Amino acid sequence: MIDRIKKGIAELHPKMVQWRRHLHAHPELSFQEHNTVAYVTEQLEAEGIEVRKGVGKLNADSKGTGLIALVKGEKATSNACFAIRADLDALPITEIGKEGYCSTAPGVMHACGHDAHTTMVLGAGIALHRLRKHWSGTVMLVFQPGEEKEPGGASLLIKEGVFNDPKPSGIVGQHVTPELAIGKVGFRSGPFMAAADELYITVKGKGGHAASPHMLIDTVLIAAHLITSLQQVVSRRNKPGRPMVLSFGKVIAQGATNIIPDEVHIAGTLRTFDEAWRSELHILIPQLSKDLAKSMGGDVEFNLVKGSPAVVNDPALNERIRAAAIAYVGEEHVVEMDIRMGAEDFAYYTQVMPGCFFRLGTGNPNKPGSTSGLHRAEFDIDEDALAIGAGLMAWSAIGELKNC
Repeated sequence: MIDRIKKGIAELHPKMVQWRRHLHAHPELSFQEHNTVAYVTEQLEAEGIEVRKGVGKLNADSKGTGLIALVKGEKATSNACFAIRADLDALPITEIGKEGYCSTAPGVMHACGHDAHTTMVLGAGIALHRLRKHWSGTVMLVFQPGEEKEPGGASLLIKEGVFNDPKPSGIVGQHVTPELAIGKVGFRSGPFMAAADELYITVKGKGGHAASPHMLIDTVLIAAHLITSLQQVVSRRNKPGRPMVLSFGKVIAQGATNIIPDEVHIAGTLRTFDEAWRSELHILIPQLSKDLAKSMGGDVEFNLVKGSPAVVNDPALNERIRAAAIAYVGEEHVVEMDIRMGAEDFAYYTQVMPGCFFRLGTGNPNKPGSTSGLHRAEFDIDEDALAIGAGLMAWSAIGELKNC
């Protein structure tokens, strides 16, 4: 069967490059993936694959931009089901370069590889459909909206009961990884990617002329102390050896060289793995912020948006998918990954069923942009990785159906 999958994927690869470049040139932001899901639907229905549209609704009045497709084997009767997942959404980034398939949407770009993820699940599904006489069970293709934006499309699909009928025994997902060379795949059992929360702080004081600081409550100074002091939570409150990141990436003080503003706005991110410590931080950080601001005569408004939990790979499933990868690409191409402080809403799936999330190498020094970091304007991939990722997804799913 592995040879049949490799042959089927090889035949599909030129088409997969075409799909990926179309998606790359027409990116859509989170929960706005209407044209993206229409394009995916068109490819699936052309093959005669059963689809369910309109899933992943943000609210009762919205139109869901997710898609579920069921690929059914015909070798024998089987109730076994396994899911493979892709995310659909792009990022608010203005792209640089890429002749022939650069983004046509101003200020929007597939800078995190979701176009590739979608292409690979699409390719895996179509390859398996064409080989349906050779296997049994159902492979659920999950095309999920809104990975980049809270509350995360994964949580919405679960809430809507998408996985209740049929009920997958597990789910696998992958992410393109420019720091891994093309041909490599990376795995980690247990905790793999961090929980992520968003922090929004408004520092309030009394603005005025910067030459008269004695008459003011200096919001810029309070904000500076706040950003610096909160790092003590990482260095002095956190247990050594417990992974944690607290970073602030946005500070807006709309004053001038001689004007102190009444308010300063700060936004940042909190990354953790330990749920008990995470809950404690949700109380500790706002309280420390308020206490510090008050000690300097000001105040803060604090809004903490709880994001996705940590991705925890099921040890047994991770080991089986890792073994499938060794069989598919060779043991020398399978590597062990460190934990990552990046976040993924795939984590929600791992809370309701066994899940395995792995990394797919897409870096090639000879391919411009493919060694660039994720979320960068020049980001690209080596498109030979599409065949590897799609084939491994298909092969892994077939293996799991046999284990059900």
